[in-house]
Amino acid sequence: MKNHIIYEFPLNERIRVFIRLEQLFQEFSHFSSGSTIADKRAAINVLLDVMSIFRRNDLKSEILKELDRHAKVLTKYADSQNVDSKQLESIVNNITETSKKLYATPGKIGLGVMESDLFQSITQRSSIPGGTCSFDLPEFHFWLEQEESIRAKDLERWSLPFNEIRTAIDLILDFIRTSNAPSEELAEAGFFQIALDKSLPYQLIKVSMNRSLPCFAEISGGKHRCSIRFMVPSADEQRPTQSSDDIPFALTRCMF
Repeated sequence: MKNHIIYEFPLNERIRVFIRLEQLFQEFSHFSSGSTIADKRAAINVLLDVMSIFRRNDLKSEILKELDRHAKVLTKYADSQNVDSKQLESIVNNITETSKKLYATPGKIGLGVMESDLFQSITQRSSIPGGTCSFDLPEFHFWLEQEESIRAKDLERWSLPFNEIRTAIDLILDFIRTSNAPSEELAEAGFFQIALDKSLPYQLIKVSMNRSLPCFAEISGGKHRCSIRFMVPSADEQRPTQSSDDIPFALTRCMF
C-alpha cells in the first residue's frame, strides 16, 4: 500500500474531462479483464459513460490542441542546459506520433459504437434501476452468456476507437503531473490558501499527504486562487469538520 494519498484539483474544464476519462479507462481495463458476468456488465456500463462524455465534447480537437501546445513548450527547452536532449527528443517524438494517429482517425471518435442498436438499447434502459435485466434486453443477456473469448474480443473491438485518445490523455496528464517539483507546506489549523501567478499556465493542483493522517483534503477555487481544507470524517455520519491540527502536506502546482 502506498504511504501517501494524492488529491488532485483541475484548474480548467479540459483537464477535468481528461481526468474523468482517465479514471473511466482504468475502470474499463479492470472490469473487462474479469471473467464474470458482473465484470462484463460493469465494463459495458463504464464504456457507456465514456461514450456519454464523447457525445458532449469535441475531444479529438481539444486533445490535438493540447498535444500541439505541449510539443511547442518542450521544443523551447531543447537548447537549455541541464536538459536531457535524448529524453526530450523521445518525448517530443512520442507526442508527434500520437498526434499523427489522431489526425488520421476519420470522423467523430467511436461514432459507430455509439450508434449501434445494442448500445442504443442498453443506454435507454440503463436510466431505469435494474433496467438491463434479461427480460428487458434479451440480446444483451445473450451476449453476457457467451464464452469469455467472444466477450473479450467484442469488448476489445468496441473500445478500439478510443485507444488513441486514451494514449494521448495518459501522455498529457503525465506531462502535466511531472511538470513541477512539490513543495513541503503546513496547513495551520487545517487550512491553506494558494495564490497562483496569472501569467503562468497552471493546469492542476496536487496535494500529497501521509496516509496515517486522519483527514482528507478538500480543494476549492479557480485558476487564480485555491483553498485547501483538511477535513475529518464524522464518526456518526454527520458532515465532516475541518481539522484543528496543523497538517503537513506536499503541494505541486502543475503547469503546461
